[in-house]
Amino acid sequence: MLGWNGKFLRIDLTKNKISIDKYEPDLAKLFLGGRGFAAKILWDEVKQDVKPFSPENKLIFATGPLTGLPIPSSGKIIVASKSPLTGGYGDGNLGSMLAVNLRRAGFDFLIIEGKFKKSCYVNIIDNKVEIKSAQDLWGLGTFETENFLNKRHGKNSGIALIGQAGENLVPYSTILSQRGRSGGRTGMGAVMGSKNLKAIVIEGKGEIPISNKNFLEKVSKEAYADIRSKPEYDLWMRQGTMITVDWSQENCVLPSYNFKEGVFEHANEINGESMERIKETQKGCPFCNMICGNVVKDSQDELVELDYENVAMLGSNIGIGDLKQISFLNRMADDLGIDTISTGNSIGFTIECSQNGLIDEKIDWGEFEKIQELLEKIAHKDGLGNLVSQGTKLMSQKIGKNSQNWAMNIKGLEISAYDCHSTPGMALAYGTSPIGAHHKDAWIISWEVNAGREKYTPNKVEKLIEMQRIRGGIFETLVTCRLPWVELGFELNWYEKFLKAVTGFDYKIDDLYTIADRIYTLIRSYWIREFGFWNREMDIPPSRWFNEETSIGPFKGAKLNKTSYDIMLDWYYEERGWTKNGIPKDSTLNNLGLNFVSKELKRSS
Repeated sequence: MLGWNGKFLRIDLTKNKISIDKYEPDLAKLFLGGRGFAAKILWDEVKQDVKPFSPENKLIFATGPLTGLPIPSSGKIIVASKSPLTGGYGDGNLGSMLAVNLRRAGFDFLIIEGKFKKSCYVNIIDNKVEIKSAQDLWGLGTFETENFLNKRHGKNSGIALIGQAGENLVPYSTILSQRGRSGGRTGMGAVMGSKNLKAIVIEGKGEIPISNKNFLEKVSKEAYADIRSKPEYDLWMRQGTMITVDWSQENCVLPSYNFKEGVFEHANEINGESMERIKETQKGCPFCNMICGNVVKDSQDELVELDYENVAMLGSNIGIGDLKQISFLNRMADDLGIDTISTGNSIGFTIECSQNGLIDEKIDWGEFEKIQELLEKIAHKDGLGNLVSQGTKLMSQKIGKNSQNWAMNIKGLEISAYDCHSTPGMALAYGTSPIGAHHKDAWIISWEVNAGREKYTPNKVEKLIEMQRIRGGIFETLVTCRLPWVELGFELNWYEKFLKAVTGFDYKIDDLYTIADRIYTLIRSYWIREFGFWNREMDIPPSRWFNEETSIGPFKGAKLNKTSYDIMLDWYYEERGWTKNGIPKDSTLNNLGLNFVSKELKRSS
């Protein structure tokens, strides 16, 4: 089975048991890799009554057939589990040498289960696996821990680890790698912490089996050259995702003051040009030649990697217009191992609660010192931080008094950095994302702005599903980064060539779309089985976007139309082959080869 190793590693921390197993070729045929592998494993092995922090929950690191090969931006890995933040399927995408080393060690995925009796880390060197003590690392931040492990195991090792937030089971803690590469904002760091697992260190020295090495070298060389030739390449290399600050401001979608507005009065002070003035260097993931990591000096003259989501959520969304202060908060979050998006969102919610007299603590927009203190308290669940660490859904349920109106989450996952008062297509993308409100599955907003942002039309739904198939399907299963395609227009047919060279199979884009549909439907089924029911309210954004108009900017007075959104949701379900309540139909399950799902769904529908 060229292109895949055909093997996986299972580590049972409770039993201190290591096993190396082969998986059936049909798993690769039907689910390809990455998110597909993770969704199928969680469906098979993590049942309805298993709690996210139970030793019976599984933490999965999954690669795809292109991962770790000399192909543009192929240094990616999926980390997945039952989410402690949402209670449903959760995953994240991490750029790291961990991905490369897992493949070179001879494995396509790693399953971690159980709970070790005390703090530990796992060291994998090809087929040799050891569970080592991490008692001298527990309580340390991610930077210090990674420095220690690099010295012990070498800088070529792949390392994934958690900070204090993961140790303390903060449900939006993440897994970190390479000093600032963060993945799994659905609480994957907390799942890792619940297993007393501080880190994973992998050293792989083998070769990944491929079908046609000479063809792969040829097509990869051409692909790297094609990326460098793109018109936007130079600007991208200067600013990376930070170019989005200006774009979002101009198009009134830059989240400001907890998504009250889509413009920010200090946007010019936190944009890409401002970043360039304090930029020190760049860093990127393995095999990438359009690196997005811009490293700047923060307000304490320490180095930190910035991108758009961090800056918007820890900047405009909480009223901070000083890029060095934002950078400092970003570095704090990375070191503590906590998601910047949910953190900025939860702090914004807290500030509104303070303004409305719903909590005793006084905190206002842009109060850097108080926000800094709160961030530390969140990671340690200290004082007010204990409440804020739970995320906006649980916070609003506990506080009550209409606070749910400004709790900006969907399915419990905080919305990432695009305001949708005037973009119904992007609102629907958030509403139907398979992990909760995240942009990675369908960043339709740029297309929508050009195609008619005010429209509620069937073609907008069709475009959304196409983007979900590409972004959340193709790239999350190959597993490679989507940014060459998204930002520079790197054509999708390159991936047909890569797959032919690596696997020998003639995959066409339509074949990959079918795999994507299979995975999306399986993930939706997992949510339904887990909750025991489903209704369309779970796919609808917060009431703020429907009930409150924006008060400034070119789109002053904008808000979503609930009736029209519901019609779009109907179209979406119909196109997906799901019922009016968002439950996959038997005919759809059969057509996608998911017959094994039907019986369990009947109990919930």
